[in-house]
Amino acid sequence: MLSFKKTLGLLSALNAATLMHASEGVAPAAAKLVDFGNGWAITNSMATGWVVSSLLIGLILLAVRKPQLLPTKAQSVFESILESLHNLFEPIVGKKAFPAVFPLLVTFFIFILVHNWMGLLPGVGTIGWGHYDVEGEFHLTSPWIRPFNSDFNGTIALAAISFVAWLIIIFKYAGPKVILWDLFGNKADRAETPGWLYPILSLIFIAVGGIEILSICIRPITLSVRLFGNVFGGENLLHGMNGPFLFIFYFMEALVGLIQALVFTLLSSVYIGLICNHGDDHDHADTHH
Repeated sequence: MLSFKKTLGLLSALNAATLMHASEGVAPAAAKLVDFGNGWAITNSMATGWVVSSLLIGLILLAVRKPQLLPTKAQSVFESILESLHNLFEPIVGKKAFPAVFPLLVTFFIFILVHNWMGLLPGVGTIGWGHYDVEGEFHLTSPWIRPFNSDFNGTIALAAISFVAWLIIIFKYAGPKVILWDLFGNKADRAETPGWLYPILSLIFIAVGGIEILSICIRPITLSVRLFGNVFGGENLLHGMNGPFLFIFYFMEALVGLIQALVFTLLSSVYIGLICNHGDDHDHADTHH
């Protein structure tokens, strides 16, 4: 068995060999593998997303196809990951909405993490169609494989799914009344607030609610840009690096890939928990009254 350090060293050496003709960087737009015309096409990032999704589903089904009381190694690893994510997300989301939200959050984390780390594999983004210039130097124009998250369309799709799921979940588990109160309600305690001040605070909270709606509307943009910028920037950094420092940047990008998967998933859970978990608190308070 190779150690983690030796494995990363081998990957960096192999990737350095594949980057010899691709040092000019990576284009921000995905390459079209099949063009149907009229704006319809299958890009390399789309194809990679489909293939990786199929492989992930197959591996998970293979690992847990027959759950056992004495779990196998694959089942133990998968259950450990699920338990860690369960303990992380449940306090954020709240117990009421958690059963519906947890599968979505796990899918986000695993899918994003795998695609973030895919850019570290030799040949990803560096093998494909191209041409030689008059000086005999090869220029890559259409990579065959590209991580889904390195395409801005891919991160927008992930952010859109997160936003639509957020809308469905908060209306189902919190309801319009809780949502409106959370956005525009006066959170001041009427008994401890002077009578003349309470209406003014109500107007302030309504204005703050308008600002909050604006921030909610730009959440898909911030989620998608943050993920795309970090993955695409790291991809170009690795393509432009050679020599002994490549191993260091490999380790950094592996860490960034993990952090960005956590950030996207945590933010998605926080957005849900801000309303649904708040609603749980109200229900709990109502039962005591």
